[in-house]
Amino acid sequence: MKLYIVGAGPGDPDLITVKGLKHLQEADVVLYADSLVNEELIAKAKPTAEVLKTAGMHLDEMVDTMVDRIKQGKKVVRVHTGDPAVYGAIMEQMVLLKKEGIGVEIVPGVSSVFAAAAAAEAELTIPDLTQTVILTRAEGRTPVPEFEKLRDLAKHHCTIALFLSATLTKKVVKELIDAGWSQETPVAVVYKASWPDQKIVRTTLENLDEDMRKNGIRKQAMILAGWALDANIHDKNYRSKLYDKTFTHGFRRGVES
Repeated sequence: MKLYIVGAGPGDPDLITVKGLKHLQEADVVLYADSLVNEELIAKAKPTAEVLKTAGMHLDEMVDTMVDRIKQGKKVVRVHTGDPAVYGAIMEQMVLLKKEGIGVEIVPGVSSVFAAAAAAEAELTIPDLTQTVILTRAEGRTPVPEFEKLRDLAKHHCTIALFLSATLTKKVVKELIDAGWSQETPVAVVYKASWPDQKIVRTTLENLDEDMRKNGIRKQAMILAGWALDANIHDKNYRSKLYDKTFTHGFRRGVES
């Protein structure tokens, strides 16, 4: 007996994996976060499937429903937005399922961070500029661990991707400035990445809060910050070693320039 946890991707129904779609179409029961997952994707479930919205359910109610259907011998698929491993709240579900003797199979999905990067036409790891991406969120009603304060993480001066932080931009700006970031640091905000009403706002750290306010963005936004988001990065001579003709690797011998 097991539950299938499927990453739906960021919004565009075509961005689910082939494997994830297969499980969705085979499911007897589908539970999905209706506040975030595209209805067009859920419509791909078979006509006889029981489809349940979970935005209004609490944890025990949702897990009890899944356990009941699985023990009836039905194939149950739980559809999560993006990739379940990042802010997916799947561990708490798996703990309760395990107590009932039910395992899980997780199918990864396209995270909103990568959909946002694609929309912004950005490479988040630029050779000789930054080779690290930190995925995190600003501290709001839910605290973050003591050693993961945004100010401390930002001291690495790498690319930072902020989930769940659209209402906390004043705090974000203060933390990054306190970490030594320039006010001119480029920022790309992608609202509802890959959805039809996707919006991209290019700004700087100094203007982030005001530009978010002017564009009415208060939720469902990915904030990408760092010099990898510079709109003029294409004009600068950052090159990888991978395709450098003088660089030898396992598949090609370098040549002298």
